[in-house]
Amino acid sequence: MRFKWTRLVLTAVAASIVLGSAGFAQTSTTDEGKRKVKTRVSPIYPELAKRMNVTGKVKIEVVIAPDGHVKSTRVVGGHPLLVQSCQDAVKEWKFTTGNDETTQIVEFEFHGAGN
Repeated sequence: MRFKWTRLVLTAVAASIVLGSAGFAQTSTTDEGKRKVKTRVSPIYPELAKRMNVTGKVKIEVVIAPDGHVKSTRVVGGHPLLVQSCQDAVKEWKFTTGNDETTQIVEFEFHGAGN
């Protein structure tokens, strides 16, 4: 089992070296009909995730206070190498003000050059 894991990691590292890190990007979306984002901070693509060619979606549940700041976050799904960067970024976001505290899902997507 250990041999397969080591081989998988080495293959991922080799692929990321061949592809390079310039082809990676990330995007984010929020649910329609929810509070709009006034200030958005993009997550930093973690270096280890780049080297291992980790791609995919990260979903974060965000609790927004009436004044528009992020009160709390909870990871709904995503690769463990990507989630912390997304949580750190979304905690800096500012939303439009509202009458009540609201909860919505924010989705980030990390993809490589070929996707």
